[in-house]
Amino acid sequence: MTQVDNEKLELAALESRVDELIKTIEGLASENQALRTQQATLTTERAALIEKTEQARTRVEAMISRLKAMEIR
Repeated sequence: MTQVDNEKLELAALESRVDELIKTIEGLASENQALRTQQATLTTERAALIEKTEQARTRVEAMISRLKAMEIR
């Protein structure tokens, strides 16, 4: 094989590898965006659950206070 043929083969291999890397980067970028969207959704859901938990805690504490007040009477 000549030097030129060898260089062409190396260049073709390099081009192939670059194409693979580009596809990998595009796939990872897409996955990253999906994960960011999922994280935002989960953060919103978590905030809503924390709020509901706090409301339930407040109601339970109020019920306990009323029950204690009834015991005293």
